[in-house]
Amino acid sequence: MFEDYIYLDNASMTRLDERVFEEMKPYFFDTYAIPTSESGYSMGVEAKEALEKSRETIAQSLGAETSELIFTSGFTESSNIALKGVAQALQEKKGTHIIVSKIEDYSVLNTAKAMEKQGFQVTYLDVDQYGLVDPEVLKDSITPETIIVSIQHANQEIGTIQDIKALGEVCRDKGVLFHTDATHTFTKIPLDVQEIPVDLLTISAHTIHGPAGIGGLYIRKRTPIRKWMDGGFQESNRRAGLENIPGAVGFAKAVELVTKKENQQLEKMRDHLIERILSEVPQSVLNGHKINRTPQNANITFEYVEGESITLHLDMRGFAVSTGSACFSRSLDPSHVILGIGGDAERAHGSVRFTFSRFTSMDDINAAADAVATVVENLRKISPLGKR
Repeated sequence: MFEDYIYLDNASMTRLDERVFEEMKPYFFDTYAIPTSESGYSMGVEAKEALEKSRETIAQSLGAETSELIFTSGFTESSNIALKGVAQALQEKKGTHIIVSKIEDYSVLNTAKAMEKQGFQVTYLDVDQYGLVDPEVLKDSITPETIIVSIQHANQEIGTIQDIKALGEVCRDKGVLFHTDATHTFTKIPLDVQEIPVDLLTISAHTIHGPAGIGGLYIRKRTPIRKWMDGGFQESNRRAGLENIPGAVGFAKAVELVTKKENQQLEKMRDHLIERILSEVPQSVLNGHKINRTPQNANITFEYVEGESITLHLDMRGFAVSTGSACFSRSLDPSHVILGIGGDAERAHGSVRFTFSRFTSMDDINAAADAVATVVENLRKISPLGKR
């Protein structure tokens, strides 16, 4: 049904790589036992070995020790564990103040809002026109009661990459724990926790051609954190629940498959699409930082036309993209990210995100640019929003 479909919404979900699936298959049909210690039965021992080997592969890719990585069900759970686990460990000892940026993904933003209802004090940091947090603003926002700061490594909508080292150094100087959501940068740009002053870091398999439903949380040694979810004693008693062995194996394989050449190709496709659209489609504006952005992301606002209409018309032509339009959002609100960088509701409504993967070709990019130019021109002819 979707053989000729050009999928450009890879920030939401990537296609599972066949090599990842092949690596996972034995743990569905052959070695399907729960992981057990060496004193257990052989199938469980083999499952445990696969789990720990996968943990080692992923931890090494971050420059972390194996013991510092726990598996989760995905980036939402990882960020929940980071914020809530630290808060529970420190609220009586230090305070109840949390800092996040206004443009965080909902896994962080809505977690902070939920904690606010429980009595925690939350500061929502402003960002500049490109989506960047000013380290000096962060510094001024930290109080003696601040227990954790959570600022994403790169934004999910506009792709802007934060100066995570500078932000982390502010937190370290102030003696405050620092968490970053690296879902959209993990394997895309270099990440080494020995060089980045971060205490907790969220990653996920679904954006790197791994399986959905598996993620990870890096927790630096001696970071105070409480087990957030009650249950068993899995993940060194830091995360309860049956381990997802096929998911962990697939996650590790997905990490191994990413290459520098692949990311360079993503950058070329990103830059080519941006250049074509901005030069060929009048009244189009790039959202996010021009240089410091993830290699797979291009987010563009088209004035005088709804992003929802562009998305639907592109879909009819065989292209999948996403939009910040309120009509296309489950929350029925315009993109909080576009609003956060100073845009109004109209700019948010007209925004379209294009995100690429290893299965995207330059031919796909050119076809998308052609289709966008045609669709936007046709929609503007009938648009009640203004004249082109």
